[in-house]
Amino acid sequence: QVQLVESGGGFVQVGGSLRLSCAASGLTFSRYTMAWFRQAPGKEREFVASHTWGGGFTNYADSVKGRFTISRDSAKKTVYLQMNTLKPDDTAVYYCAADSTGRGVRIVGMDYWGKGTLVTVSS
Repeated sequence: QVQLVESGGGFVQVGGSLRLSCAASGLTFSRYTMAWFRQAPGKEREFVASHTWGGGFTNYADSVKGRFTISRDSAKKTVYLQMNTLKPDDTAVYYCAADSTGRGVRIVGMDYWGKGTLVTVSS
């Protein structure tokens, strides 16, 4: 059974930092592009960042470039999202996802999803 379990969400002040983790199991981790998406209340789910297995390329949404960093640990089968200089607009439920064939930037291309972890950025 494939499972993606997010953790690390919580409350943080504007300008603060938070590190999200996504532990994967039941899949060949090295063969999947791993990605993070987020969904704020009243908004559609949107792409945040991805890390491909082929070449280790990364992709970021324009809204988080320079502030967020995605990384992965093959030994732990875990993907991380380091979030710095957080803004109120970053408040959302963050979802981990796995993509076996693409760059991990399109919702329709994701094969598996985690249940999400809530990040709340306040003043």
